[in-house]
Amino acid sequence: QELLPHSRGQGGEAPAGTTPLSRGPVLRKRKAEAAEVPRVSRRRTEEEEAVQEARRRAAPSVREFKFNKKRVRLISQGSDLKDDARCILYWMSRDQRLQDNWAFLYAQRLALKQELPLHVCFCLVPKFLEATIRHYGFMLRGLQEVAEECTDLNIAFHLLRGYAKDVLPTFVLEHGVGGLVTDFSPLRLPRQWVQDVRERLPEDVPFAQVDAHNIVPCWVASTKQEYRARTIRGKIHAQLPEFLTEFPPVIRHPYPPSCPAEPIAWKACYSSLEVDRTVKEVEWATPGTAAGLAVLQSFITERLKSFVSHRNDPNKAALSNLSPWFHFGQVSTQRAILEVQKHRCKYKESVDAFVEEAVVRRELAENFCYYNENYDSVQGAYGWAQTTLKLHAKDKRPFLYKLQELEQGTTHDPLWNAAQLQMVREGKMHGFLRMYWAKKILEWTRAPEEALQFAIYLNDRYELDGRDPNGYVGCLWSICGMHDHGWKERAVFGKIRYMNYAGCKRKFDVGQFERRYAPCAISQ
Repeated sequence: QELLPHSRGQGGEAPAGTTPLSRGPVLRKRKAEAAEVPRVSRRRTEEEEAVQEARRRAAPSVREFKFNKKRVRLISQGSDLKDDARCILYWMSRDQRLQDNWAFLYAQRLALKQELPLHVCFCLVPKFLEATIRHYGFMLRGLQEVAEECTDLNIAFHLLRGYAKDVLPTFVLEHGVGGLVTDFSPLRLPRQWVQDVRERLPEDVPFAQVDAHNIVPCWVASTKQEYRARTIRGKIHAQLPEFLTEFPPVIRHPYPPSCPAEPIAWKACYSSLEVDRTVKEVEWATPGTAAGLAVLQSFITERLKSFVSHRNDPNKAALSNLSPWFHFGQVSTQRAILEVQKHRCKYKESVDAFVEEAVVRRELAENFCYYNENYDSVQGAYGWAQTTLKLHAKDKRPFLYKLQELEQGTTHDPLWNAAQLQMVREGKMHGFLRMYWAKKILEWTRAPEEALQFAIYLNDRYELDGRDPNGYVGCLWSICGMHDHGWKERAVFGKIRYMNYAGCKRKFDVGQFERRYAPCAISQ
């Protein structure tokens, strides 16, 4: 069922005499205010043009596209658009992009069918969990690219400062919003934000949510918490033919907003944040969709061929490195899979391994966080894991470290220190070492609860993809055996899977990695 089932017109091209938004003085003002948030180049590459052509082949626009309504769920009581609606609004939160975004496409579909202007808003909160300026800077630069693309597409973009419950209902009333669409996150705070907005919206404004982050929508992939990857893998693969489709394009909107959005003082927004600025932004990762798609293309051309053989070697360039862009929703995982799968004939094993990690394992993490409210606690672990950890909670630890010692990378273990320093400097730790890193925290702290608390704190403070279902599940897998099974019992770990330095030495050149991220190398 369509959210807004009755159309107010036939849509089509913009009415005669319609002119685009004025872009001269407004754009110049935006540029002047963006000294700390530089503009990302908008010139399309050949690869981007090829992707856009693929979208156009799928459909001229989302209006003509057969949209899978299983991606959508109605949150409000009513579903009918009121007669005096003046626009449709997309509340952007987790998925911070325009193209390849099922939630935004659904919002444009509604606006096209109703012949209404389309608005986008993002609610900028001054602080969020352990996020630092590293995370906020990456996000704001990506949002600036979104805002500029909205201008090009005749769509008004609004950066609202404050919590959604405080600023969004007022915006809805003032702008005559007829229908609200938002994206989906399984995590506690974003879900509470959606609930708070739903309670404060006018009753006659329908509110829909679209899972734009997962290929198979989280609530469709499974209706319960899955025990392990093998229990969800078949369910996801059975539904991929239905959901793993090409996207239609976001088109230049034919119905202009009655008044342009207020110019955004990006520099003032950046300065007003109440976050830790000591964790500096990284240089290797350029924010935004255009940069993320360039990383995807470099993965396909340079690293995909060795992904299956070298992805667990921290000294080899074999990973996609896409997690920051996936986390902020600047690049769609579905787009990445569509592009990578074009090379299945040439690199079948690598493509299959990438699909397993980027689809099955990632959506398993989404499933866990959605159906288990204790996703960041030892209480969220399986009974057998809680039991074995409790039995060994008082075992003598070979070393005990305080949080500050771990954070500074000053343990006795040079490999662990190097991994920690890689994360501090680059905002990204190699995936294999993330497991070793978290398991050693269990071994070197006073209790499993403290180990999980420290691991999540450090991960969320330094990793660009912190505060993510993958991060929570990664920490729980390492420390609490989540999605794993019991192993040989030993001190401290109990039946939790064990990893050690000698095992790492058998897998890769540990010394090479340690030299690369030695403390003196970081300080230079």
